[in-house]
Parts: sequence; C-alpha cells; structure tokens
Amino acid sequence: MILRAGRDDDAAGFIALIGVCWAEYPGCVMDVDGEVPELRALASYYVNQGGALWVHEAEGAVAGMVGTKPLGGGTWEICKMYVAASLRGGGVAQALIAAAEGFARAHGATEMRLWSDTRFDRAHRFYEKLGYRRDGPVRALHDLSQTLEYEYAKAVG
Repeated sequence: MILRAGRDDDAAGFIALIGVCWAEYPGCVMDVDGEVPELRALASYYVNQGGALWVHEAEGAVAGMVGTKPLGGGTWEICKMYVAASLRGGGVAQALIAAAEGFARAHGATEMRLWSDTRFDRAHRFYEKLGYRRDGPVRALHDLSQTLEYEYAKAVG
C-alpha cells in the first residue's frame, strides 16, 4: 500500500472522489465553491493549520484520501476520509487512518475526533471497528445536503 502526501494539484481528484462517494447517498449534493472551497487547495489548507493530507492512488487517480489537523489541547481531527468503493475492505482506509493518527500522535495528540454524516452507515461501522465511539450531540451543517453528523472520538495517547 503506497500513500503519498496530498498536493494542491490533486484538487480535481479530490473533488471527483468525494463527488462519487456522496452520490452513493440520496440527497448528498456537492457545491465545491459554495460549501467546500478548500478542496481547490486542500494540501495547503491542512498544512496552514498544522496538519497534513494523504492520498492513495490507483491507476493514476486519487482513490483514497484523509486529512488531519489539530483542534487544540491534544485533540486532533480526522477529516475528508474517503475511499473509492472498489477499494473498500482492502486495507486502504485502515492505512489512511493509521497515517493520520500516527502523524497526530507524533505531534502530541492524545485524542482523535471526526464527524460523519448520519447517512454513512458503512463508515460508522468502520470507525467503530477502529475504536472510535460516538460522542456528543448530532450537529446540523445547514448545507444543501441538509447534513446531520455524528461526532466520534478515540483516545490515542
């Protein structure tokens, strides 16, 4: 499994991957410029916050991605975790999460947090398998998709 640092010039691949993943769920709508403009320079977005971004490529295309950034007080966030459907169950997601958690631990993380759309049942099972537990209230993003998200947390220190 080969992961590499994400780059700003991966923007089209990030947008395509997330778009395909969201299309699996009714009502998920992507408005890049209106709601997720950071996708156009995602590597810089994470680096500027003290975090990092990783990519898994398959056949020259972005097929998996994850970012992490510090929230403060030893807490870090897992963000933009997506894997192409054809690669799920093959270890790509585990490798991506391990990279993000390892980076965060190396930079003082004692806890990881993430948010996941309430519709993403398969992702919830994956996170729970890795030791993440639902924590806190559901949040509403008030976006075009009418997203509601669960928060998950895991001690890593």
